[in-house]
Amino acid sequence: MPEDNEFDVRREIVALLLDKVHQDAFPSNAMMDSIEQLLEPDETAAYAGVLMEKVRESEFPSLELIKRLRNLV
Repeated sequence: MPEDNEFDVRREIVALLLDKVHQDAFPSNAMMDSIEQLLEPDETAAYAGVLMEKVRESEFPSLELIKRLRNLV
């Protein structure tokens, strides 16, 4: 576990990719796979929130996004 003053590369990668998934109309499976591989329990709610927002805002939600949401349960 990094000290308070150390840069947490894993956490920064998750934040960066989460922001990209949020911004992209059709986020890549590779980005979401990477997030899911690096995700820690305290970050799951933020990731689920981004996916739920994408599903909610889409007229025809991606089955892939729905599947990923189900897998978080």
